[in-house]
Amino acid sequence: MAENQQAGQEQPRQAQFGIHKIYIKDVSYEAPGTPMVFQQELKPGIDVQLSTESTKLNEEGVHEVVLTVTVTVKHDDTTIYLVEVKQAGIFAIMGLPEEQLPAIIATACPNVLYPYAREVISDLVTKGGFPQLLLAPVNFEVIYAQQQKEQEQVAAAMAEQQGGEAAPH
Repeated sequence: MAENQQAGQEQPRQAQFGIHKIYIKDVSYEAPGTPMVFQQELKPGIDVQLSTESTKLNEEGVHEVVLTVTVTVKHDDTTIYLVEVKQAGIFAIMGLPEEQLPAIIATACPNVLYPYAREVISDLVTKGGFPQLLLAPVNFEVIYAQQQKEQEQVAAAMAEQQGGEAAPH
């Protein structure tokens, strides 16, 4: 090992993933049709939207990741309730090649945050007087892979389009 260091070769750092803090950054609950909706027989439709954003907090690999989960429950065109939770965490992600970082931020961090967001949403819905809402688990790896594939297709289409425009007519 001393020989490698003397030869100027840097030892690879071991990958590390740590959770420093998990917290609610923002929460919103609206039930615009109450109390009338409690008197109706409802057959609601549920729409769940997910998004993530991240901010690098320092050069040591500490990032804030925010998972936004928005649930809209409607009966016909009437909103029964809407819940939005921004569940955040501070994560230390070190020792990874830079090109792997986006995948970890888009998959591992939301996998940690999502159960907390599900709990907050379930509690808010129940406290709002509605039956408990249990959101299904989410496979963030599949979502990330789909997004990557879509981005590659868009990039390929743009490159093809630019290549076609550059050719003389």
